[in-house]
Amino acid sequence: MTDPFHVEFVPGVTPDKWLRVWSQRLPDSPLQAAPVEDADALAHLRDGTSSMALLRLPVDRDGLHVIPLYEEVPVVVVAKEHVIAAFDEVDVADLGEEVLMQDPALVPEWVAVATSEVRDRAAAMPPMTTKQAVSVVATGSGIVVVPMSVARLHHRKDVVHRPVTGVAPSRVGLAWRVDDDDPRIEDFIGIVRGRTERSTRGGGSDPTSPSGSDGPAGQRGNASSSKTSKPAKGARTSAGSRAHGAGSRRGQQTGRKGATRGGGPKRKGRR
Repeated sequence: MTDPFHVEFVPGVTPDKWLRVWSQRLPDSPLQAAPVEDADALAHLRDGTSSMALLRLPVDRDGLHVIPLYEEVPVVVVAKEHVIAAFDEVDVADLGEEVLMQDPALVPEWVAVATSEVRDRAAAMPPMTTKQAVSVVATGSGIVVVPMSVARLHHRKDVVHRPVTGVAPSRVGLAWRVDDDDPRIEDFIGIVRGRTERSTRGGGSDPTSPSGSDGPAGQRGNASSSKTSKPAKGARTSAGSRAHGAGSRRGQQTGRKGATRGGGPKRKGRR
């Protein structure tokens, strides 16, 4: 029996559409897809736990091929009663007095606008998972800035999220080892890139060189499924889970509008 092909994906990424296509085209080739924390995705790829990984860029590309796939709009998560909840979107410059409940290095744009006192308070926070940080935010203490799909994944009734301008979009890419010659890698690349079943293997994957840049993101249409539902739980995705697609595209359309720092807040009121 053929060993399963292992693909891992970080929180917020939903590969269900691609998994369905795989099962239709390659019914005799088992594929196991499992969630992985952002911090572990590269290590699992390098030690062979996974053959391919859907992860957030940039990453250390040494010994890896990486294909950028799509971008997500960043959002700020706040308590439901927070003043930010009254707006459709907010500029990062308006968050300078809000304590960030995550590693400040993850949001350098916030570091640039935060007061020294607020930066010190954020630096003093103990390490937390995103789920834990959102729980703290729900009490009215601080904020979290994450990709929209991650905010949806950890959504609670006592928090809301709003698009935040002035913060770089989050990029998602597909990575695999340069020395891995498993032919199923090309099969999966073809599916992710939207090739038809009749396309020849290797006829257009054009893997990104490990020494190059992550490059521009591809078409968003290949990034996700077309409807929104609660994300699947457990070690593997279910064929019916569609947590990421429509919300991600809606977020991308809502994204950056060219707001500049300074000259007062750039908030847009909710009607």
